[in-house]
Amino acid sequence: MAETTALITNDIVVLGLIAATLGLIFWASSGPTPLLRRFFAVVPALLLCYFIPAIYNTVGLIDGHATKLYNPVARDVLLPAALVLLTLSIDLPGIIRLGPKLLVVFCAGTAGVMLGAIVSFVVMGWIHPETVAGDTWAGMAALAGSWIGGGANMVAMREVFGVDATTFGQFAVVDVAVASLWMAVLLFLAGRSADIDRASGADTRALDEMRERIAAYQAQHARIPSLTDLMLIVGIAFGAVALAHAVAVPMAAWFDANVSWARQFSLHSPFVWVVVISTSIGLGLSFTRARRLEGAGASKLGSVMLYFLIACIGMQMDLLALLDRPWLFALGVIWMATHILVLWLVARALKVPLFYFAIGSQGNIGAAASAPVVAAAFHPSLAPVGVLLGTVGYASGTYLAYMVGLMLRSLAGQ
Repeated sequence: MAETTALITNDIVVLGLIAATLGLIFWASSGPTPLLRRFFAVVPALLLCYFIPAIYNTVGLIDGHATKLYNPVARDVLLPAALVLLTLSIDLPGIIRLGPKLLVVFCAGTAGVMLGAIVSFVVMGWIHPETVAGDTWAGMAALAGSWIGGGANMVAMREVFGVDATTFGQFAVVDVAVASLWMAVLLFLAGRSADIDRASGADTRALDEMRERIAAYQAQHARIPSLTDLMLIVGIAFGAVALAHAVAVPMAAWFDANVSWARQFSLHSPFVWVVVISTSIGLGLSFTRARRLEGAGASKLGSVMLYFLIACIGMQMDLLALLDRPWLFALGVIWMATHILVLWLVARALKVPLFYFAIGSQGNIGAAASAPVVAAAFHPSLAPVGVLLGTVGYASGTYLAYMVGLMLRSLAGQ
């Protein structure tokens, strides 16, 4: 473990702290007192699962970057396991019936990220030229890789444009801070999606029908889980994770060595293959009798894993880390605001539900690591939609971020 000045450095203790925090949040959200009922009517429990660990990290109680709970535990184990369990009960025909508008909104989100890079660079050049001086453009290219695709795409852009380590680190902070704040907003809005959709006149029929089918299926097959049920659920989830990792590493190495365009589509990254394989296993199981495990609580256990993932993502966030170069935060906010505006205009024109807007954004900004988290906030059965769009972002992220980097380098006169 890296050196750290955090008060708690033992990962087992950190795990216990996070588990106890999540348990306390959900106990409080169950409304044992009138005050707590009023509080959680305004503040979703999901938001606290994200921000309380962030506070732990900010005040120095824990060090979210030194701990191994996020990587490899939460990201490489719990996330793919959750994807298997949430995809196991997927209604694939229902997802298809969500229609082409979802893909259009996702593409609008990608366009918003690309346009946002240019807009933020130009605007900050007027407001505070020092912010975009030097190799800032290269750091922005790396950030574009993350916000269109994911971490693998961000690292790819670092190598392509030779981003300085300090600059890369600063933009990594901007990435976590701005993207995390926006994710928190989406999680907050998810709890009010019904009211927002009614106010906007969005056509939610396909989404509502899918939720009703899922609810009916769960009601028909719901049962008190036996020990055998629980062992099967855990065995399938972690067995699939093991298989995904076993296949992903050699597959990524083979693509990197034998396919010239592998890096362009992040196919050299084992994590990309872990996500794809885990999702594929769950999708395949959804056509078998294994889908009946949903009645024993497969998606609920998958949701537990997702909440741990949310907490582990949150505990990497340092609310004070941008003080060294605060104007970069302003650049990131302008960039994100442009993305949101473009996405909102398209979503409003198409009159799509808030879910389309949220997942169209997070499929870009958060990719496959957090898009299913936001999707599951609307309904656990929707998590696979986030995975699918996040995977599309991985595939296109390197190529499109490279284009953004070329445009920014031209604007910088280099």
